[in-house]
Amino acid sequence: MKLVRNLNELPTTLRGGAVSIGNFDGVHQGHARIVETLHAQAAAVGGPSIVFTFDPHPVRLLRPNEVPPPLTWSDRKADLIRELDVDGMVVYPTDEKLLALTPQEFFRQIVVEQLGARAMVEGPNFFFGKDRAGDIEVLRSLCAASDITLEVVQPLTVGTEYVSSSRIRRLIETGDVGQAAEMLTRPYRIRGMVTHGAGRGAKLGFPTANIDAIDTILPAIGVYAGWAFFGNERWPAAVNIGPNPTFGEDRLKVEAHLIGYAGSLYGQPLEVDFLARVRETRRFASVEELQQQLASDVREVEHRTSRFET
Repeated sequence: MKLVRNLNELPTTLRGGAVSIGNFDGVHQGHARIVETLHAQAAAVGGPSIVFTFDPHPVRLLRPNEVPPPLTWSDRKADLIRELDVDGMVVYPTDEKLLALTPQEFFRQIVVEQLGARAMVEGPNFFFGKDRAGDIEVLRSLCAASDITLEVVQPLTVGTEYVSSSRIRRLIETGDVGQAAEMLTRPYRIRGMVTHGAGRGAKLGFPTANIDAIDTILPAIGVYAGWAFFGNERWPAAVNIGPNPTFGEDRLKVEAHLIGYAGSLYGQPLEVDFLARVRETRRFASVEELQQQLASDVREVEHRTSRFET
């Protein structure tokens, strides 16, 4: 997959194909369905398959107080899109000039002139242009006038609701990372830097990496089973999100115990996948009781991670 951040540098091999425009936050199964149709349309017109997304999210400039917490950072989103085997991904730098374009101007300048699109694939709730004035019917009219094929993909439904980034965000906020993982193309992941903590975990026999500077949404307070990644290594991890009430601490922290790992991670970037919520955070009557629970947590995490591959 070719990643492009400047349309002036778009290679000719990425022009004249099928394009899907959207934020693709989280890259969930609904997005995968759109990309599947994108491949079919690219084959039909004999051109490349292109995903076109924005950085930052337009809402961050338009209504910064209403920005939803992201599910993915830019590089992670690109990795997930790459796994869907598209030919190219455009990460367009959102600015005031872009946001001022009317739907007609956006379509002409971006879709027709710069991308040379011959087909488009979108969901029914697609909006574009200044003040989101362009909807799917406006796009349909513009595509027809420019001899561009438009394929509208109906949303994927799980249970009684559509799969969407906002639904997945709600699941993560309530700690249901397992159901969120079923709707994503990969388990939910955070990233951060490992910093020094109080060192209690090591004294208890369960050293933890304290993760700071996390720039995506955090799951609800609790203990989780997951995978931790650094460099080229992957380790099963018991992840605690929340305070440490047993020691009278009320500051929210993110701590990961990498099962079987004995080295130092201070100062390193660490990424963590969330597979399942193991239990809620609670106060223990004694240090011994806490140690017993941590040992039980590790056994449960080992069981959970043995059933997952990422």
